[in-house]
This record gives sequence, structure tokens and C-alpha cells, in this order.
Amino acid sequence: MVSVDFHPDPIFEEAPFEMANLRPEKTGLPFVVWISQRGSAQHDVRIKLSRTPQAGPDWITVTVRPVQDLSGTLRRRDLDMVRAWIDLNRDSLVAYWNGEIAYTEDVMARLVPLEKA
Repeated sequence: MVSVDFHPDPIFEEAPFEMANLRPEKTGLPFVVWISQRGSAQHDVRIKLSRTPQAGPDWITVTVRPVQDLSGTLRRRDLDMVRAWIDLNRDSLVAYWNGEIAYTEDVMARLVPLEKA
């Protein structure tokens, strides 16, 4: 019999295969932005950022309400850009998180890139 341990670690809380990745061309940010629905998460809305399209330990987690870099590693300029993008898209990000927007393609159609603001 194989035993599977439960891992309360946040990396297991939001598995990459349950997240949609948005290219910089879609967001206007110099990052790949990862968004998800709540799933089993016990925290409020968050996005993840990475410099590459692969999921990994170098992810930067940013809360949406309020906007805060949980890793403390973003430069002020980058955090300001992420904040501006979240401000433009907060309603859609929250609706997707809450399952009010059920499909990834629907939320992606609603997201506004930073440069088109």
C-alpha cells in the first residue's frame, strides 16, 4: 500500500497545472503572470510572477487585495507596474478566483494589458 502525505506547503496549495500563465504580450508586464481560481487555497486572491514560462521556486507571489509582494524581492518600479495592472484587472481577477468566471479563456478575454490603459 502506498501512502500519500498531505503537504500544507503553499507550493502544493496552487499546483502549476491548475494555473493559467499569461505572457508579457498579454499583460504588458515584464513577467509571466500566473492566475488561478481559489481551489483549496485558504488565502485571498494572489497572482504569481516569473521571468520564465516554467513554474518553479523563483515565483514571486503578489496579493491582490491589497497589492503586496510577499517575497519582498520586486523592485519598486516593477511592483508599481504590477500594481497598475492589478488595478486595471482586479474585478476580473477576483471574479475568476471566486469561480464567477468559470473558464480561463473568458477571464483572458477580459484582462486589459498595461499599455492599453
